[in-house]
Amino acid sequence: MKKLRWAIDGELWELDASTPRTLEGAARAVPGKALPSGLSRGTKLFRPNQIDFMQRFMVAPFLPSYTHHLGVTIQRVLSIPVSENWSALLLGQFNLRKFLSSLKENGGGDGVHKRDLKSIGKLFLDKSLYALGFSSEVLLTPDDTLLLSSDSYYDHNSSSIPRKKAVFHHKFPHHNLTVDAAWPALFVDKETGTYWDVPFSMAIDLASLPLDSGLSYHLCLHHNHGSPKQFQGDPIAQVPASLFPGVSAKCAFSYEKNVDIWRSKAQKLKMVQPYDIFLSDPHVSASGTIGASLSASFGESSIRLVEDAKDVKHLSYHNPTLKSTLLGDIFASVSFTAQHGNFQRLPSPEAVKMICPTTSLSLQQQIAGPFSFRVDSGVVIDFKDKGWHIQADQPVFAIEYALQVLCSAKAVAWYSPKHQEFMVELRFFES
Repeated sequence: MKKLRWAIDGELWELDASTPRTLEGAARAVPGKALPSGLSRGTKLFRPNQIDFMQRFMVAPFLPSYTHHLGVTIQRVLSIPVSENWSALLLGQFNLRKFLSSLKENGGGDGVHKRDLKSIGKLFLDKSLYALGFSSEVLLTPDDTLLLSSDSYYDHNSSSIPRKKAVFHHKFPHHNLTVDAAWPALFVDKETGTYWDVPFSMAIDLASLPLDSGLSYHLCLHHNHGSPKQFQGDPIAQVPASLFPGVSAKCAFSYEKNVDIWRSKAQKLKMVQPYDIFLSDPHVSASGTIGASLSASFGESSIRLVEDAKDVKHLSYHNPTLKSTLLGDIFASVSFTAQHGNFQRLPSPEAVKMICPTTSLSLQQQIAGPFSFRVDSGVVIDFKDKGWHIQADQPVFAIEYALQVLCSAKAVAWYSPKHQEFMVELRFFES
């Protein structure tokens, strides 16, 4: 049910997406364009902390990842002891594909055999093979956390530039506050699969704590500054309007009701802990959500709301002089999960597309022990085709290893054919 909930949230809020294109391991969705559920992340764990955990408890000295532009890279983290309330991590990345290419180019077809250890060692001194990231997390108070990170890339032929980020978390009794700033900030466009760098982006997010049933709210203020540029790839794609400079605000209130239609009460094996505590009971459940949202945008980015509201003018207001737009919307969703075992005018195609519900499909099959195979994919209708054929939208394939000792945590190795990306990461409470 949590996975389906993220698919719903992704239509309203810009969830982070996992990506190996940067050391941070994450990119924010372009506003207004939801991400596939297999890439979006729920409970967040900073990328260096993921690698540190796997090194310590999963005997993984290096973590591999793959992108079309960088090829195969390997990463390792060095923990720097500071104090009980202050931790620091140094993340290093080595470009394996570029190293092997250099070895072959400088030594001919049999480069490995013609070179001695000294000449091969000199190749390791090439700074363009490396990327370095530093992150520091400070527990200011029991309820306040500050995270600072900085990444440097030494490949001069790469479009990567130094990236910095600061995130502040505060826990209130009934809601959470997050303030984050990044320069530049990385965004991903779901429709085209392109990545964009915004010189400076800042967001303030206030959300009530998630409830199984009841009233909840979410407030978000977002500011972009500077002209966005395409990150890697040929600069031919059109810049999404929502990434232009401007300030946007969004608030939403919703009521959610979860119902257990049936849940097994059979006794579990004694002294045997389930691989995933959220998948320990066979059940049939349903969830319904209804709510309303209000969005306001000021600046060049307000064009995006104008495009979204062209078919719902009675719910929108636009002032071209002030470059401002106001858009109201209502939304509803119904989710259904079932687990067996312990693991008036003829509408235009665009109008039909706007009112059609978003469908996400997640299939998971246990392979052996804690290992399982999962496929996450959106299901879309091709309205450009007269037959309106149904097709898969951005499938993501993953092999998961459940960490039994942590109740509900897993190591995930996933591959996205759409983005041509592969990554290994650690995820908590995701089932």
